[in-house]
Amino acid sequence: MGMRKRLVGCALLCACVMAVQPKKTQTTGVAERWLRSLTPRERAAQLLIVPFYGESPNPRTKSYREFVSLVRDLRVGGLIVLNRVQYGSVRRADPYQMAAFLNRMQRLAKVPLIVGGDFERGASMRMTSTTPFPHLMAYGAANDLEATRALGAITARESRAMGVQWVFAPDSDVNNNPENPIINIRSFGEDPKLAASHVKAFIEGAHSDPKNIVLTAAKHFPGHGDTSTDSHIGLGVVTASKERLDEVELIPFKAAIDAGVDSVMTAHLAVPALEPEEIPATVSKNIITGLLREQLHFEGLVTTDAMDMQGLSKMFSPGEAAVRALEAGVDVLLIPKDAKETVRAIMAAVESGRLSQKRIDESALKVLRAKVHTGLNKSRLVNLEQLEDALALPEDEEMAQRVADRAVTLVKNDAGMLPLKNPAGACAYVLGPGRFSTQGRDWIDALRAHAPQMKATLLDPQLPVEELEAQAGEAGRCENVALIAYVTASAYRGNVELAGGYPAFVQKVLASGKPVALVAMGNPYLLRTYPGVAAYLATYSTAMPSEVSSVKALLGEMEVNGRLPVTIPGLATIGFGLKMEKLR
Repeated sequence: MGMRKRLVGCALLCACVMAVQPKKTQTTGVAERWLRSLTPRERAAQLLIVPFYGESPNPRTKSYREFVSLVRDLRVGGLIVLNRVQYGSVRRADPYQMAAFLNRMQRLAKVPLIVGGDFERGASMRMTSTTPFPHLMAYGAANDLEATRALGAITARESRAMGVQWVFAPDSDVNNNPENPIINIRSFGEDPKLAASHVKAFIEGAHSDPKNIVLTAAKHFPGHGDTSTDSHIGLGVVTASKERLDEVELIPFKAAIDAGVDSVMTAHLAVPALEPEEIPATVSKNIITGLLREQLHFEGLVTTDAMDMQGLSKMFSPGEAAVRALEAGVDVLLIPKDAKETVRAIMAAVESGRLSQKRIDESALKVLRAKVHTGLNKSRLVNLEQLEDALALPEDEEMAQRVADRAVTLVKNDAGMLPLKNPAGACAYVLGPGRFSTQGRDWIDALRAHAPQMKATLLDPQLPVEELEAQAGEAGRCENVALIAYVTASAYRGNVELAGGYPAFVQKVLASGKPVALVAMGNPYLLRTYPGVAAYLATYSTAMPSEVSSVKALLGEMEVNGRLPVTIPGLATIGFGLKMEKLR
């Protein structure tokens, strides 16, 4: 009897010990099983994220067959949705088409695909029918951390509803170079502490709902704000000292890591203070392993920026770039120029001993664990019937409009030109991006809704000189003139100045002697080029809410209280902003 009691007691004790022992998480178990199921070649392919355009091509097309080859046969790790640029127009994807396509691809995948998107200003950066948010610099100008948290949370919800689990945001660059052609309004501003606080808020918001788990990404490490080169075109250089980098560029990245950011995206630019060799940070072991991993103690996923960008691809072949990035400490290869060639190069590096299989397995396991963390092991398909319930909620759109309103900054207002006292006598000239863009047309629609009596003309930068001169002549007959200038950072453009014949047009309008108000829809530094304008409004965004805000500001339908999150050299310092009362 005593022996039986001892056995029962032992069994109870063992059960108690087992109960308090930390369990192996499901994440570890599932991811490791997935890894064991993959061949060495398939493990290498798991490190690749390849692009698609959110379309649902017919299964008999060449395009569809290529995706089948990449997903079913090569077994790439995931996809990233991009805008399609066609005939000079940027086409965003339809959520339903994308979701239907992703469901097909997920059914083909041996291991679930992780899907990403550059949703810096919400899903609307790539998708239609989602909440249209202003650019991040508008959030810096409004400086409402709760609004930035809401941006993160709404982005997470809309992303997951469409089948996207990896949000390549927030942009963590400090835009302290007015000539920067590729960051600009994608940044929260030039104050590293302000940028850091908003980076942290976005991540907190994106992580706030356990039902909508997404991966976040701080980019572009170690900071892309102080360069005048677009890394899509060439290798930019940040010449700052280690001390300056630590005090400025790295501050938002440190905040992101402290906030639990899931991944960090590298920059294709040289940083001599951190890497003596003139190579991109993406392939620098000193920067990726030495600084990011060892000094900043980041343990999450490290992903490259798009590997087809010329800041990297001009220097190395697709395969060599991939191998060098992995040697540097990168885990994920984003948008390789040739996915199949990239996998062949990685396997050749393993066979030669340049890379070890252990090194590949470490990164592959991190990718697989990220997939389990986002719940892809439980559900990989999009529920099409519930999709519209999660997108563009009225309260979300109202919040986006409030941010856009609060961001508008009045930098100059000679003789109280604004708000316009007699809209019927004023003329607006919309300097749109081009004939294939809806930007500018939407602004005119907003104006007609608020002041149908005010004349508005949409221009194109490629119009003949004679026609632009004729339009400038017409402007001289107006009581005063509003110029609505669309200029923003965009890949392969190389600058953030007015395009085509616009500069000469603006100078001719200024020469007429009429009071001119310049409204910067995007790049806030335009005042440097046209300091002779009577009034200057900055909106920091080309998105619809900012278009509406600029119309209301011109007409005095709202107060203007915004403050510059950047310095306009020689004209206005960070934090400056004139107050404008609402017209009764």
